[in-house]
Amino acid sequence: MPPSSASPSTDPPPPGLPLGDCDDPLDGQQPCTGPPPAGLPLSQDPSFLFVLPILCVAWSDGLIEEAELASIRRAVDGAEWMSDEGRARAKEWLDRTAPPTPAAYDAATAAIRAAARTGIVTLTRAGLALASAATGATNGSSSPDESWRQAGLSTLGKLEVELGFAGGEALRDLIGARGRVPAAGARASGTASQIARAIRGDYPELRRRVRQALMKAELRIPDPLPLAEQRERTLAAVQTLAEAGLGATAFPKEHGGRGDLGAGVAVFEELALGDLSVLVKYGVQFGLFGGSIVQLGTAKHHSRFLARVASADLLGCYAMTETGHGSNVRDLRTTATYDPAAREFVVATPDDDARKDYIGNAALHGRIATVFARLLAGGTDHGVHAFLVPLRTPSGEPAAGVSIEDCGPKEGLNGVDNGRIRFDEVRVPQDALLDRFARINEAGEYESSIPSPGRRFFTMLGTLVSGRVSIAAASVAVARKALTVAVRYTASRRQFGPVGGGEVPVLDYLSVQRALLPRLARCYATGFAVRDLIRRLADPNADRRRIEVRAAVLKSTASRDAVDALQTCREACGGQGYLAENQFGRLMADTDVFTTFEGANPVLMQLVAKSLLSRYGRDMGDLSMWGMARYLAELAGTRLTDMNPVATRRTDPEHLTGHDFLLAALHYRETRLLRSAARRLKSRIDDGMDSFDAANECQDHLLALASAHADRVLLSTTLHGMEPMAESEGRELLARSASLFGLATLEAHRAWYLEAGYFEPAKSQAVRAEVNRACRELAPRAVELVDAFEIPDELVRAPIGLKRPAG
Repeated sequence: MPPSSASPSTDPPPPGLPLGDCDDPLDGQQPCTGPPPAGLPLSQDPSFLFVLPILCVAWSDGLIEEAELASIRRAVDGAEWMSDEGRARAKEWLDRTAPPTPAAYDAATAAIRAAARTGIVTLTRAGLALASAATGATNGSSSPDESWRQAGLSTLGKLEVELGFAGGEALRDLIGARGRVPAAGARASGTASQIARAIRGDYPELRRRVRQALMKAELRIPDPLPLAEQRERTLAAVQTLAEAGLGATAFPKEHGGRGDLGAGVAVFEELALGDLSVLVKYGVQFGLFGGSIVQLGTAKHHSRFLARVASADLLGCYAMTETGHGSNVRDLRTTATYDPAAREFVVATPDDDARKDYIGNAALHGRIATVFARLLAGGTDHGVHAFLVPLRTPSGEPAAGVSIEDCGPKEGLNGVDNGRIRFDEVRVPQDALLDRFARINEAGEYESSIPSPGRRFFTMLGTLVSGRVSIAAASVAVARKALTVAVRYTASRRQFGPVGGGEVPVLDYLSVQRALLPRLARCYATGFAVRDLIRRLADPNADRRRIEVRAAVLKSTASRDAVDALQTCREACGGQGYLAENQFGRLMADTDVFTTFEGANPVLMQLVAKSLLSRYGRDMGDLSMWGMARYLAELAGTRLTDMNPVATRRTDPEHLTGHDFLLAALHYRETRLLRSAARRLKSRIDDGMDSFDAANECQDHLLALASAHADRVLLSTTLHGMEPMAESEGRELLARSASLFGLATLEAHRAWYLEAGYFEPAKSQAVRAEVNRACRELAPRAVELVDAFEIPDELVRAPIGLKRPAG
């Protein structure tokens, strides 16, 4: 039995043992003792105090359940170690019709808080501390006798488990203990700088100039403006860039440029950190319109037009897309018929389906356009060629025979004046033909150094590949910006923490880590791949066909990743991410079309797959499969080397995070999909199926092949890009990021690897667990990884993205 207790007060006292204010008992401080708050009589029955913490938790939400009451009543009724007084007091607390008063409840929790010492983590142990304090106050002993103590611990310990109160959370929640939780994102000095040097890319001085230009008032991202005002502001920004000498970067040196396509892409990439309407209008003027003159024209076109294009004195358009044909450039229906008597071309739009549609700069500002049309001469259709066709008179009115319609407001990029153009027998001189690959000779005959119309067409388009490289680079820049905002914010924004504990950074949550960190790792991988592609583009000796394929796959992959990252980052930032000032809505609206222009992503990915099947042996984009027959036969008859059964079963972290294993796994998927696609296509063609139908039946397989190719390219170029780095903390952090990218990619395709027998179930489960572990380990370093992007705060422009956690 428990020691005798002191006599209760005459008035019914609130139960509890308040001992005065004290430091946080679970925060490393010693419990305090002191006088109880005035006016709160004490009930010092030790057996009642032993039960008191459980009673308080039962009432903690004010909605005590009958099942809870019944469990506590049974325990109290069967507790022979309790005194009659203690049992009676406990049952007073179990009356649902007369709950404890706020004063009584507060006094009880204050007593529990005072009695809880460092190391006390359960309700039962807190009750024992209360009982011990009361026993010492009444009879001078330091604790209840051992038998009474053990009986109480046994009864109440079982009751805690039955009620689901076991563990430290219930006690922390009751007394409001606030543990110290370190902020996510503490940064090590110098690591971000080490990484920045590795990912910065070429042309550092040129990039610096662009970022400085973006900080000018004329180029700052504006608040929402009326459509007309936004378009004029965008035009002024492009003219400012031209005045800064940034328009002609990729033009030949003799016309004010650097003669370096890579430099032009670098400018475009940096501009993506600013107003994307400016980016796109810049790209139309200097990249598409100016680039078409550079790449498809000859000296006479260069000397006549490039200086005016570079200065933005002559504003132009790139009129390829038609309403009814979109990505199918080969079958465009606008015609340019050669009139040998007048030595002119007559440009005509046969019907509404053949209108030039969605043409940037057309609605307001463009004075001339590069128009893609079928060249008809001598009764022969020579396929699609490019012509320079005036759109407006010097006074700004549409030229004779030209009709222009404004496309109006769009989902985004409303600073760009997109329009539709019709040509009604518009006559242009013979030298309007951009004649690098074909011309009309003095005799009025068509001639070309490339005899095949198909080869000529794809050669012409191949010279314009820098547009796709530019979109890939810009997509990476947008994703970096979004991830910078989201990672900084989630590392500083605190939210629910452990029960009874302090709030923790949102980035401490595994769900947020899983949402952001694999995307951050993928952004790093895509950045390495795009940097490698820009270098290939700038190398005049590089294999142009391989560049075309790489540009297609990276444009598709990077633009899709940017769109997905923006949505994920917006959600990670909660309601703050929905505010216009934090830019996610605008970035999402402006970036969405990246998946469509310069080639719709599904179309490009099919071209990538077909190019892989042909080993680059045919022109990329040729939709027929007949020319691939010998490659298909070879691939279809080749088996992969049998898998190592040990490798399929290994689940240790060292193996799973190893770059050799990850690269081998991605390479295996690509190679197996390549050969199975070859078998599928060959079997259908052998059975007499038309090549188009065969490709269409295998379309899902072709897209999967292109995606697998992209994943392998991203990891291999990342590992290659890291090779020059010296051993350092920055290199080690990049290596962990590369491992997370590889692991997350394997996890996304676990079903395929299981079906293929490359994974056994245990390994598949281990990959998922390893992604979790990698996310948890990388989370505290995530701020360093986004700081390494070196995006100036002035260009982040999102208030929540300027918050950096302490550390």
